[in-house]
Amino acid sequence: MAQDCILLSVDDRNIATLSLNRPELHNAIDDTLALRLTRELQELGRDPSIRAIVLTGSGMNFSTGHDMQWLERLNTADNATLQQQARLLADLMVVLDTLPKPTIAKVHGSAFGIGVGLVACCDVAISCTDSLFGFSEVKLGSIPSSIAPYIIRAIGARAARRYFITAERFNAGKAKRLGLVHLVVEAEELDASLEMTLRHLLHNGPQAMMAAKKLVNDISQLGTSQAALDISIERITSVRTSEEGREGIYAYLQKRAPNWMP
Repeated sequence: MAQDCILLSVDDRNIATLSLNRPELHNAIDDTLALRLTRELQELGRDPSIRAIVLTGSGMNFSTGHDMQWLERLNTADNATLQQQARLLADLMVVLDTLPKPTIAKVHGSAFGIGVGLVACCDVAISCTDSLFGFSEVKLGSIPSSIAPYIIRAIGARAARRYFITAERFNAGKAKRLGLVHLVVEAEELDASLEMTLRHLLHNGPQAMMAAKKLVNDISQLGTSQAALDISIERITSVRTSEEGREGIYAYLQKRAPNWMP
């Protein structure tokens, strides 16, 4: 039986962990893995019981990017096939970026190319101190097009231009300074740091986190325009009058835990 390219586990707190599972290939991504990961994310996003999703990799590395055998097949493909395969990656990034659940990237080893894109699409990124990042596409005469919007948003256009054209690798400390990852810890502290982040999330209203995430996505390009202000007023009114919103206020006033806490 072929090895499952994605491993899914759900703990007793309804925290889902998705592990890229091609350790012998350093979790390189091909069309099969991209499609499977997209479907798993979509299913978890629709599941009302899931509180958060952790994305990580099996073996030594998070993900070293494109699978070379996949690239070899694409090298002789026609234009329609190339566009269809590029759409697979674009869809994966959109689904992960807009998932209505909190997402955490747990990064160890190397994250290159598409792997960095996955990190940039997660809400929180935690990395080991010895992790390496980079975009090697130009070394192959290509460009990191499918992940570019998310990388540029994370690290800015100026830094993206540098690392896209030089293909130089950078360490976790640099990734944190650039804004790609939020927390850098020693390898032996990675699980504990992840657990601390999950505890923060489990204290929060599930619907409120979903609404907060969508609020950022919807108004991030609007600045302080009237449209942004109108959206903010409409959203806070909707959240405050929801069942969860009322429960949160009552729980605070009554000095008790809200009903969503484990």
